[in-house]
Amino acid sequence: MKPALIELRGIRRRYGGQGPGEAATEVLRGIDLDIRDGEFVAIVGASGSGKSTLMHILGCLDPATAGSYRFEGRDVATLDADGLARLRREAFGFVFQGYHLIPTESASENVQIPARYAGRPASWRSARARALLARLGLADRLSHRPRQLSGGQQQRVCIARALMNGGRVILADEPTGALDSASGAEVMALLQELAAAGHTIVLITHDPGVAACARRVVHMRDGRIVGDTGGGGPAPGHLPEPAQAAPGVAAPEPAAPMQVASAWTELIESLRSAGRVMRLNRLRTALTLLGVIIGVASVIVMLAVVRGSQQAVLAQMDTFGTRTVFVFPRWISERQRPRPLRLADAEAIRRLPHVEQASPYAEQTMLVRRGSADFSSRIGGTTQGFTRALNWPAASGALLPNEDEHDLSKVAVIGETVRRHLFGDGVQAVGADILIDKVPFRVIGVLAPKGQTGGQDMDDRIIVPLGAARARLFGSFDLERIDVVIRDMAHAAETEAAIVRTLAALRGGHDFETRNQAQEIRARAQADSTLTLMLGLIAAISLLVGGIGVMNVMLMTVRERVREIGICMAVGARQGDILRQFLVEAVLLTGLGGTAGVASGLAIGALLMLAGVPVSFSAVAVTAALGCAVATGLVFGFMPARQAARLAPVAALSGP
Repeated sequence: MKPALIELRGIRRRYGGQGPGEAATEVLRGIDLDIRDGEFVAIVGASGSGKSTLMHILGCLDPATAGSYRFEGRDVATLDADGLARLRREAFGFVFQGYHLIPTESASENVQIPARYAGRPASWRSARARALLARLGLADRLSHRPRQLSGGQQQRVCIARALMNGGRVILADEPTGALDSASGAEVMALLQELAAAGHTIVLITHDPGVAACARRVVHMRDGRIVGDTGGGGPAPGHLPEPAQAAPGVAAPEPAAPMQVASAWTELIESLRSAGRVMRLNRLRTALTLLGVIIGVASVIVMLAVVRGSQQAVLAQMDTFGTRTVFVFPRWISERQRPRPLRLADAEAIRRLPHVEQASPYAEQTMLVRRGSADFSSRIGGTTQGFTRALNWPAASGALLPNEDEHDLSKVAVIGETVRRHLFGDGVQAVGADILIDKVPFRVIGVLAPKGQTGGQDMDDRIIVPLGAARARLFGSFDLERIDVVIRDMAHAAETEAAIVRTLAALRGGHDFETRNQAQEIRARAQADSTLTLMLGLIAAISLLVGGIGVMNVMLMTVRERVREIGICMAVGARQGDILRQFLVEAVLLTGLGGTAGVASGLAIGALLMLAGVPVSFSAVAVTAALGCAVATGLVFGFMPARQAARLAPVAALSGP
């Protein structure tokens, strides 16, 4: 006698009785059973006798409430969830009455599922599934889905799946219950051949005629074994002859030992399965993606607009110099003109600590002429320090020659707008003479273009020495402002305070005002930071809403695919496999949504740029938005994925 492969001692299974006042239902009431390697055993009994529950315990789909179950001498109760999954994967093959095929997978893909969880490479799986189906007469049905197969063909696919990893023990639960007599005869003939080839067959049936095909028959009634007969072969006449026997049906050779799949292989398989689910639920997927797309696109566009606004403001401020403090006369009222600034004020400021230079500046609008071309432009009288204060180099020629406030030289540096109006293109401006209010000046340089700032054309100006402007053009000693360049920006605030104290004492009051570019930049940066935070929170809420949508969809997916989860667990999927599968689906969903959101955000930003809105994209912001989308999938997909992974196999198989 062969040693017992399966040993059951005192197996009991009860349901319920957990809550107060809840009655427990005992389905199995002390089962003692030994099954040896290579036996063909039929467990027969009426409906409700407990035979299907016994099969679930034999296949490690459901734990016993009490008693001992040993497989090859090892107590199954000592195995954790992954250990039970490994045992199902390597030792058992299931043939169910309801087939339990995944409807969205082809016949070949359904057969390959156990080998996929065993870590087999795709080429090996495909070849073995093709060989198994061919031996079972389904060589021309490899790509057919279950709904395209008859009941008998679906049951043969189940048998092929049971044999995929070797099928040492075949557990067949009412395999002919949903078949006509001819198809049932074919299935039983296959099981007999597998038994003859050395497979251990445990057949669950209520039909004594089907049970008679087994070498040993175990009778059950009310959760107990009431009879155990063996030694008999198939009784002729109990089943009709198969209408069409599958050609060359013989038990395939056992599969090679299991191996561990690489992380890359597992990821590829999970992505393939996730893509299939998304394709089958296109509308739901699209609506879920929409929430993620809106969230990511809003993050990118909002941050790009804020960043573009910051850069535009900084560029505008840089036009006037970032180390410059401007001193202006203060307007007391609309009717009372301010008291003008004087050269003495500039000289007093120049003597203060941390002041690099103080350039006086006076300006009036005058008519400028060259030949027959004339143009009304702003004429600025200043010193050489003007260009340093405003960070304004020359595009060609030279700048004002010196810092002498009384320089009467009739030389001029013109802006790009003036050059274009007076000289046009292709004409050399440097060295030419122009008339400013009928006074001739020699052009010695052209300022680099600055463009529009605050709606004002910065290039529409002519700079001449302050002395020449006051004596030959303006006839006035009044200054419009004083440009103060601070040597060390760390002392900007105290230097500005010193300027205020000095001028107040010199002028006898605060009839002037200052504008500190550095402080304005800092204030604007703080305001932009607040705006960025607010917009970021709005965008984060959008992503949160998208994440909740993902979680809702994943919870619906788990409910809809409970039976599929049970099938995967029955053929050997570990909890980690199920968890990874649903996490990958959630991350793929949000990853695709994030990618589409990035593309949408960039497109919207491009349209805003065409509309004249300052926009500046940041690679960090784009990457962060996409990363947040993927993280959303991980965070909001984890709970549904864990819920799926923690389902009991037998409960999942009986699910909707």
